[in-house]
Amino acid sequence: MEGKAAKKTIPKSASRFRSVCVFCGSSPGKKAAYQVAAIQLGHLLVERGIDLVYGGGSVGLMGLISRAVHNGGGHVLGVVPKAVLPREVIGETLGEVKAVSGMHQRKAEMARHSDAFIALPGGYGTLEELLEVITWAQLGIHSKPVGLLNVDGYYDSLLSFIDKAVDEGFITPAARHIIVSAHTAHELLAKLEEYVPVHDGSSVKLSWEMEQIGGIYYSPKSDISR
Repeated sequence: MEGKAAKKTIPKSASRFRSVCVFCGSSPGKKAAYQVAAIQLGHLLVERGIDLVYGGGSVGLMGLISRAVHNGGGHVLGVVPKAVLPREVIGETLGEVKAVSGMHQRKAEMARHSDAFIALPGGYGTLEELLEVITWAQLGIHSKPVGLLNVDGYYDSLLSFIDKAVDEGFITPAARHIIVSAHTAHELLAKLEEYVPVHDGSSVKLSWEMEQIGGIYYSPKSDISR
C-alpha cells in the first residue's frame, strides 16, 4: 500500500492472556539491565500476540516497553489521567489512548482491560499500583496473576519484607502465593501462564458480586481464573 505503512499481522499464540498490564518507572533507571528488560518484555508480548496495557507516555521504562510493542506491530493501550495528558508531562503516548478522570479510575481501567499484571522496576507509583492489585487479589476481587520482573535483584528487598510479614503473621502463606517473581521476562511469563490461585480455607470468604473501584463498576466474574 503506497504512502502508508501496512500494519503487521501478529499471529496469536497459545497464551492464556489477551492483554497484560505492565507497571514500571517513568525513569529509565541507572542500570542498562532495567532498560533491556523492558524492551525484552515488549518483544515477548509481541511474539505471543499479547496486547500491552500501561500508564501511557513515552518516558522512562514506560516509553521503552510501549515503543517495543508498538513498533513490533502489537496493540498498546495507554490509560492516562487527564491532568497528565499534556505531552510536556509524559511525552507522546503510542497506540490507543484512554483518558480518565484521575489515578483511581486509571488503576481500575488498567485492571479491567488486563488478564495479568507485571511490575518492572519503578518507584512509588509502581509500588502503589502493584500493591493495590495484590490487595484486590487477596480480597477476592480478582484472581489474575501478578508478576514481579526482578531484574538484577531489584525487588529482593521487597520480597524479603513480604516473607518477613508472613513469618510475623501479617500475611498468610496463601496470600504470599499471589506474587510470582522471576529474573527474566521469559521465565516470568511462563510462571504466570501456569499460575493457579491458592485460597486460604481458614480465611473469611467475601462475596464480590459487583465491586465499585474508583468510580467504575468492576465485576470479578469477567476475570480469567484458569
